[in-house]
Amino acid sequence: MILNRYIGVNKKAVNPDDKVDSFSCEKMIACHDITFRYPGAEIPLFDGLEVTIDKPGFHALFGPSGVGKTTLARIISGDIDTFSGRVQAMADMPCLYTHNRERLPGWSPVGRHLEKTTPPGRQLLRDELIDHFGLSTLMGMRFSQLSMGQCNRVNLLRYLLQDFGILIMDESLANVDEPTRHAILYTIKSTFPESGFLYISHNVVEVSRFCDQIVVFRGAHLSPQTRLVRGQDHREDRYLDKAAMERSMLEIMNAA
Repeated sequence: MILNRYIGVNKKAVNPDDKVDSFSCEKMIACHDITFRYPGAEIPLFDGLEVTIDKPGFHALFGPSGVGKTTLARIISGDIDTFSGRVQAMADMPCLYTHNRERLPGWSPVGRHLEKTTPPGRQLLRDELIDHFGLSTLMGMRFSQLSMGQCNRVNLLRYLLQDFGILIMDESLANVDEPTRHAILYTIKSTFPESGFLYISHNVVEVSRFCDQIVVFRGAHLSPQTRLVRGQDHREDRYLDKAAMERSMLEIMNAA
């Protein structure tokens, strides 16, 4: 069952003589000197990778397929532990990882599954999210009857009901139409203002608009392997500066 993944970030043994000033628990995520190679690969995917996101909020990992976004997400969440280097997350809070290919029980009605996976005391939050995610009419349907986009919305919702400090969303809103996707992102940002999110997407417009700090992956053959770009961190009750958003988009594309 996927919801047993209440795991903290992986922490390798640290030499007491090492300098760890950059590993303050005040930072949302700090990855230091990460080196990782897939079995059989000729060159490492990461070679001394450094990534720091300094505060909670809605942030992004961005880049083309194959540069390591999902791999780093799985390292941060603890799904991959065969790497060298150090990873630390804010206050050692649970870090959850969800992606758009997770298997859902096709035979189960959506409403019954959400009832079983909702922690005590979060029924009101569940009902509010069901409404905001546009899922109210699906509660009596089985997962096998849903479209991929509908499944992705339900899957993301059940993660948001869990206890987490950081939630990594790996293409979690794939196959969801743009207006619904944007409404969901606004809802997440307003409902969980103190939590940390890492949003993995290939949509440069979206990450520029919604995200604060955007880690742009450049590939292991380039140095540095990533660059940090500031997005607009837009919220529904604020004015959207489209010119500033376009500047963020250009900076992201230049960084890649």
